[in-house]
Amino acid sequence: MGRFGPTEIILILAVILLMFGGKKIPELMKGLGTGIKEFKNAAKEDQSAAKKEEEK
Repeated sequence: MGRFGPTEIILILAVILLMFGGKKIPELMKGLGTGIKEFKNAAKEDQSAAKKEEEK
């Protein structure tokens, strides 16, 4: 229990395609990628700020 097989993955993808339509999915993925990139940049900035604080 808790593992996804090929049938479940195909079913989930089909539901997503029906919910959002073919034209919206690339826009959603682009937004998701941008969000992940911004999160990584913020994490790097936070680490550098913490490192500078330790040096003081």
